[in-house]
Amino acid sequence: MVDHLRSRAWWLGVALAGAVAVLASYSAEWVGESLLGFERSPVSAIMLAIIIGMVLCNVVALAQRAGAGLKFCSTTILRIGIMLLGFRLSLLSAGKFTLVALPFVIVAIAVGLAVIGGLGRRLGLSRSLGGLIAVGTSICGATAIVATAPLIRARESEVSYAIACITVFGVAAMFLYPILAHGFFADSPELAGLFLGTSIHETAQVAGAGMMYQAQYGAPVALDIATVTKLVRNLCMIAVIPLAGILFGAAREPGETRGLRAYLAMVPWFVAGFALCSALRTLGDAGERAFGILEPQDWQWAVGFLRHAAETLLLIAMAAVGLNSSFAGIRRIGFRPFLLGLLAAAVVGGVSFVMISLAASPLLELLGY
Repeated sequence: MVDHLRSRAWWLGVALAGAVAVLASYSAEWVGESLLGFERSPVSAIMLAIIIGMVLCNVVALAQRAGAGLKFCSTTILRIGIMLLGFRLSLLSAGKFTLVALPFVIVAIAVGLAVIGGLGRRLGLSRSLGGLIAVGTSICGATAIVATAPLIRARESEVSYAIACITVFGVAAMFLYPILAHGFFADSPELAGLFLGTSIHETAQVAGAGMMYQAQYGAPVALDIATVTKLVRNLCMIAVIPLAGILFGAAREPGETRGLRAYLAMVPWFVAGFALCSALRTLGDAGERAFGILEPQDWQWAVGFLRHAAETLLLIAMAAVGLNSSFAGIRRIGFRPFLLGLLAAAVVGGVSFVMISLAASPLLELLGY
C-alpha cells in the first residue's frame, strides 16, 4: 500500500475514477430531473459512470498511465462498497407485506437464475457473462452484477456489457410496465405494485415506475408496495451471491470435487461483511434506541451516512471499470448477450405476472392486507 501511495499512476487512477463518478452523479440527476421532469431521477448514475469512463478509455490511453489506481478502485473500493450496502437493508422497516412479497421474489429469482443461465449456455456465452445477466435481471440490476463479478472472476468487459444490457431493458420496463400493470391489475394497485417490484431490475427504476403509476393512476399504495418488494429482492443478495459463485463460477476440471470447505471458501469477506452490515441494520432498527445507545435520529443519520458512503464507493468503482473497458472488448462479445438480456427481462416479467395472477390475491386476504 505504501508503494501505491508513492505511485503517480495510483493517484491519477483514483483521481480519474473520482472525477468521473462526480460527473456521472450530476449528469444522472440533471437528465432525470431537469430533462425528463421526474421528482427523483430514475437514471442510473452507475450506468453513466461506466459510459463516460468507456468513452474516455477509448479516446485517451489510460491503462499505462493510471492502471494501478483504476485497479485499486475496481477491486478494493468495490468490495468495501458492496459490504456497506448491507446497511440499506432491514426487513423490519418493510412491514407485514414482506411476508406477501417473499415467496414471489424467491420463485422469480430461482426461475430467473435457472432459465437465464441455461439460455446463456445455449447462446454460447461464457458462464460468467450469462451469470452476470442472470443475477442482474433476477435480483437488483447493476448492484447485483458488481457484487457478483469478483466472485465469479468476470472480465471488466463482461461487467460493462451486462450492466448495459440490464440497464437498457430496465429503463424500457420502467416506462412500459406501469401501463401493463394497470392493464393487468386495474382493480388492485397492491398487485400492480407487487408486479413492478418483482419484474423491474434496478431500485431506481422500480421507484421511477412506481412514481409514474402513482401520478397516472392516483394509487400511491402501488409505489409503497413496489418499494418494499424491491427491498426484499435486494436482501436476497445475501444468499444469492454465494450461490452465483457455485452456479456460474469457473467450471470444474474432470475428476475435481468440492467439499464443504471449498464451497465456504467461495464466500469472500465482502459478502460476509454485507450480511453482517445487514444484520446490524436490522438489530439497530429493532429497539427504541439502536443497541440501547443511539437515539433514533442519530441512528438514522448514521445509516444514511453509511448508505451514501456505499453508493459513492460503488460509483467510483464502476467509473474505474468503465475507464478500463475498451469498445474492442465489447465488440468481441457480440450481439448475443443483448439477446439474452431481452429474453431475461421477458422471463422474469412473465413469471412475475403468472405468479401474481394465480396466488397474490388469496395471500393478501389471508394476511389481512
